[in-house]
Amino acid sequence: MSAETVVTAIFLITAVIAVGVLANAIMPVISTMGGTFSSSANAADEKMRTDFKIVATIKNYSWSSGYDIYLKNIGSQRISLQEINQSDVFCGEVDTNIARITYTPNSDPPASGYWTAEIRPADNPNPLSWDPGETLAVYAKPTTPYVSGNLNSFQFILPNGVWRSTEFIIT
Repeated sequence: MSAETVVTAIFLITAVIAVGVLANAIMPVISTMGGTFSSSANAADEKMRTDFKIVATIKNYSWSSGYDIYLKNIGSQRISLQEINQSDVFCGEVDTNIARITYTPNSDPPASGYWTAEIRPADNPNPLSWDPGETLAVYAKPTTPYVSGNLNSFQFILPNGVWRSTEFIIT
């Protein structure tokens, strides 16, 4: 009888040690997976709440070969000025001269191959973010001058991957 008790005690101690080793091996993996799922869910939520619409494209009469594009924040997410500055802009004549142009701060007018932006209204109480319902005025000058009557393209891509594009003819 006492031999059975000793063997049972040894099995019980072995089982407890095995559960402890298994828990120490699995818990970090579960914790890492939870963090990965959480960050993925946060990124997906941010993308779903970020939305904007291109509302107008206008030839800029103040400087040659450039145009003004007005975008409206129709999402529920506030977009920071830093995110706007890190955005990608592709523009130019369709099928021939579409290229990525570079952001330049405080440039009126921007040089060829550059773009700049301004949050409207000008009396915005929070000029460091593009709030829902506000308009972003993008002033773009393609790398090659546009030709009146030809089809042009404009694409705006935020750092989180949300993008909108439009095609238009400048007369």
